Amino acid sequence: MNGRMQGVLRCLAVAAALLATGATNLASAQDRVAKSNDPQTQTAVADYNAGNLGAALNEFHQAAERGSRLAQFNYAMMLLNGEGTAVNVDEGKKWLRKAADANMSHAQYVYGKMYDDGEFVERDPAEAHRWFLKAAQQGHVQAELALANQFLDGRGTERDNKQAFVWYKKAAQGGDMTAQYVTGSFYERGGDGVDRNLNVARAYYAAAAAQGDPAARLKYQQLSAQLRDQKEVKPQ
Repeated sequence: MNGRMQGVLRCLAVAAALLATGATNLASAQDRVAKSNDPQTQTAVADYNAGNLGAALNEFHQAAERGSRLAQFNYAMMLLNGEGTAVNVDEGKKWLRKAADANMSHAQYVYGKMYDDGEFVERDPAEAHRWFLKAAQQGHVQAELALANQFLDGRGTERDNKQAFVWYKKAAQGGDMTAQYVTGSFYERGGDGVDRNLNVARAYYAAAAAQGDPAARLKYQQLSAQLRDQKEVKPQ
């Protein structure tokens, strides 16, 4: 497992735990991991956050066995990362799949990402597409972006710029900075079923710029100047 994927999985485990306790200030809202009403899962979350990884692992396992999707997900992440135990890829994948099959959108996204990146499994963009679609249909923003990228690249599915735009726009409306920039570029150039609209494009660039995207800030400034010049040009 390379460092990039390990970092992603660890952050997701923490995000899920934080969301379970309602402490969303350090987790992205797009994770969309439901709160858990299971007392043992809540205890496991508390132990995980306190660094009591061995206890958290056992508690997540017990709650996972009883069907808690959040416990299944977090238990899988701990196994895949080797937190509180030795790395156990087979068991980790098994429990992640259980959470995904239980319709947990974040687990579906992570499971799809494993196939998209070829981490722990043979790379299979079509299988990744299937799981990204399941999560995206539930409004999972990261999955919407991943799905849009696949449609744009023709990876795991036929290339379809119109579908790419649909999912980029959904992710943009969900607050994803990259999707906001790309959606702005669709409106700036037009085509692929999108009517060219520089005002709308500028609005999406502004949203991405407000999140710190320097390229979006430059685009916003350029379009602002272009629209201002057009307004100043009077018909003869």
